Amino acid sequence: MPIIVDIDVMLAKRKMPVGVLAERVGITPANLAVLKNGRAKAVRFTTLEALCEVLECQPGDLLRWEAEDR
Repeated sequence: MPIIVDIDVMLAKRKMPVGVLAERVGITPANLAVLKNGRAKAVRFTTLEALCEVLECQPGDLLRWEAEDR
C-alpha cells in the first residue's frame, strides 16, 4: 500500500502509550491498531483531526505516500 501510516513515530516522539492515545482520541484500541498498522481502508477526517489534536501534529506527520515498486 503506497500510503504509510506513521502513528508509531509520533507516539514515540510524544512518549505516549497506544492505550492513552486511543482513549484521548475516543476510538477503541483495536480500531487504532488497525489504523496504525496500515490495515485501514479509510480514516474519517474527525478521527484524523482528533489524532492531530492529541499528538499536536499535522496530518502529514501521520500519513505519507510512497511509490510502489513496479
